[in-house]
Amino acid sequence: MNKLKKWHILTSEMVINHRWCQVRQDEIQLPNGKIIDDFFVVIRPEIALILPITNNQEIVFVRQYRHGVGEILLELPAGSFDATKENAETAAIREFQEETGYVAQKLTKIATLYDNHVKDTNKIHLFLAENVIKIGEQKLDVTEDIEVVLIPLASVLDKIINGEVCVAGSVAALFLGLNFLNVGKSG
Repeated sequence: MNKLKKWHILTSEMVINHRWCQVRQDEIQLPNGKIIDDFFVVIRPEIALILPITNNQEIVFVRQYRHGVGEILLELPAGSFDATKENAETAAIREFQEETGYVAQKLTKIATLYDNHVKDTNKIHLFLAENVIKIGEQKLDVTEDIEVVLIPLASVLDKIINGEVCVAGSVAALFLGLNFLNVGKSG
């Protein structure tokens, strides 16, 4: 059996270098020797995503328009951050409060996942936030128009199955978080 090898970068050039979008074009040599001169990589910031649960066993979701897909989506609160300036936990706390007006009394990291591992550089850091309470109003960015939606924990799986919750990071956080909490497990 052959041992897997990393690709070798021959040249690398930033073809889009805008503060909101960076794209790098790599010329690479595959382990079999073949050269690919147009492998594009999107440089994206890290994402902190929060699965917030209230004392009443409700999950705090956000509903907002997502221009990339042109849809209004129901998802868990999340936000991007620069990992060279802020750690994931600090970003999660900040983003959660800004988007919802809620804070968590307990925050636990449940996973770090790659967002789009084929063409993007970033990771999603998933956090479980327990005993969340509302302490104030939202502090939204100019591009954000966010509706806060409380959904009973018991109905979340149905929302995934019927497609109402269809954002990959949110679905991953929900399944990992529910598993972490042992919801629905017998014995």
